[in-house]
Amino acid sequence: MLDLLLAAFGTSLLAGMRHATDPDHVVAVTTIVARERSLWRAAGVGAMWGLGHTLTILLVGALLVGFKLTVSPRLGLSMEFAVAAMLVTLGVLNLAGMRPAHAHARDAVGTPAAPTRRTLPPFVVGTVHGLAGSAAATLFVTSLIPDPRWAMAVLVVFGGATILGMMLVTLLLAIPSAFAASRVARLASLQRGLRIASGVLSIGFGLWLAHEIGFRDGLFTSTPRWTAH
Repeated sequence: MLDLLLAAFGTSLLAGMRHATDPDHVVAVTTIVARERSLWRAAGVGAMWGLGHTLTILLVGALLVGFKLTVSPRLGLSMEFAVAAMLVTLGVLNLAGMRPAHAHARDAVGTPAAPTRRTLPPFVVGTVHGLAGSAAATLFVTSLIPDPRWAMAVLVVFGGATILGMMLVTLLLAIPSAFAASRVARLASLQRGLRIASGVLSIGFGLWLAHEIGFRDGLFTSTPRWTAH
């Protein structure tokens, strides 16, 4: 039994790190990090994202493990669809944040006002992402460990690995823009381009994901198909 527990802990640690590099996670974090010039701030974004993700996994996991609940295909797809909707929202807010709050607004010295920062807090983004991953993570863990106490302990390790993974991912994504911003001030236009590109990517990926979940997987049909992965 001890060998099985150690294997489960090691597997959950690796799975948590890999989970942080899923395409939908990377797109969401890229959309947020595109606004940051500080590596410390970027790491903070990743940490808050991972914290929200972990708390959702622990909450949903406790309900599934404690009450031995099952996840229907439609419920599982609905939680994943929430991620697609959030990606579209992130992209729209990122593009909306490129415009000044008022077209003719000017500051005290007469220069155009800075663009407003419209975005979702990383903690909220991580919480929504946790909805999609919580059921799959819980079902994966409970299939290895039937004891609820050890299953929840493994979910804690999984969540901690996700937090660490997201911090590393956000740092890697932020290094190029932060280095450019610190070296050449006039490359602010490059950062603006990155924000626009990340916003468009987030919207496009979110719409594609919504279509896949809604029609290919059957959320909006009479025969939904969902498996924990």
